[in-house]
Amino acid sequence: MNVDILWSKFLAEIKDDLTSLSFDTWFKDTSLYKLDDGKAYIIVPMPIHKKHLADNYSELILNHLNDITGTNFELVFLLKEEIEEEDDSSNIEKISPINEAVGVPSNQIHSNLKDKYTFDNFIVGNSNKFAQAAALSVAENPGNMYNPLFIYGNSGLGKTHLMHAIGNYITKNSNRRVLYVTSDQFIQDFIGINKKDEKGTNFNYVDFFKNKYRNIDVLIIDDIQFLGGATQTQQEFFHTFNSLYNDSKQIIISSDRSPDDLKLLEDRLRTRFCWGLTVNIFPPDFALRTEILKKKIIAGNFETEIPDDVVEYIASNIGTDVRQLEGSITRLIAYSTIMGGAKITLDLAIEALKDFISKGMSEKNDIHRIQKIVSEYFQISVEDIRSKKRSSNISFPRQIAMYLCRTMTNESFPKIGTEFGGKDHTTVMHSVEKIEKEIKVNKDLANIIEKLKNDIGIV
Repeated sequence: MNVDILWSKFLAEIKDDLTSLSFDTWFKDTSLYKLDDGKAYIIVPMPIHKKHLADNYSELILNHLNDITGTNFELVFLLKEEIEEEDDSSNIEKISPINEAVGVPSNQIHSNLKDKYTFDNFIVGNSNKFAQAAALSVAENPGNMYNPLFIYGNSGLGKTHLMHAIGNYITKNSNRRVLYVTSDQFIQDFIGINKKDEKGTNFNYVDFFKNKYRNIDVLIIDDIQFLGGATQTQQEFFHTFNSLYNDSKQIIISSDRSPDDLKLLEDRLRTRFCWGLTVNIFPPDFALRTEILKKKIIAGNFETEIPDDVVEYIASNIGTDVRQLEGSITRLIAYSTIMGGAKITLDLAIEALKDFISKGMSEKNDIHRIQKIVSEYFQISVEDIRSKKRSSNISFPRQIAMYLCRTMTNESFPKIGTEFGGKDHTTVMHSVEKIEKEIKVNKDLANIIEKLKNDIGIV
């Protein structure tokens, strides 16, 4: 029986034994990958599904599979990413005709590129547009433009996405051979040179290594900083770099820091990294974070609508790591589902993502705390101060709170505006300027501001 048909039948049967909420949460987005060697490989959408299904539904799943197939299976829960890795691994094995019995690697090389990373779905903003333009230039003219291309920046800003995008563009538009590896994989392959085959020599492994890393047109190596401390591996990479560069082959390197800051790497390597073009990817600003979240929502095709104020709250509070930004949407949707399909509101998002909020945000820089203290002083609610109400007993305290947020924290005008019910950044700027002017001529207001600062605890 076809696995898709089998799983459709399974879902139809198990649905009768579950509440609609439990079915939608834990089974609706699952699929059957394969039945092999007494095991049922089931694809699940998130890591939380693995443990929950194994702990709570194993017996039910096994009973229904047995009824349908007449066979008892061992359950294996996998994420889609793990399936992709398994497929890559199996592809490499299938093209290994040389000395397979003794474990000698094949001379055919897999590119390791991930199709999902392209220039089309890389979201461009002020913080990364130079890096994106440089990457596209290299992709359009590899070996001739900016060689090597060295991309650096903090984790989660899109370096790996750009590197795969370059590789995918090149393979799609030419017959050039592209290889993407992490520095850890390079180290492991280099260590493999010391292995011995059945004849007691390592010639096959040496040939494999040289073929893999020098008989290519484009080498993309991620996280080069992890070569630090591996002296012999650095020496080999030096020779590999020279061989490719002298043959006008494109080299693309990424790191979490600039070449000058890679103190554990040899000087001759760091010097070569600067021969071409070095580009920095900066953390995404508020506008780009918002755009990334909206693209994630559109791509996810979620049934539940996510309001703009929730998107802006996430963009303001989660941080600058793109993976965390995208993960926050997944977490929010899951939380809404687990809460019985609750409507997504700002309050729900605050509750769902409280453990996701950027670590290191000190209380003294907490906009919410400032809002709370100002609200208590003027005897209004925090909801009022965040609202769109324009009565003087609310708008004036709101302006004071905005002024305090701007002068006592490092937050931007857009972020402050978001925390005040989605106000435009120009509204915040106007409020700050107004209070600044009034403090100079109104001693009573100056005293109130000073008292509020003391209550907030920032001097």
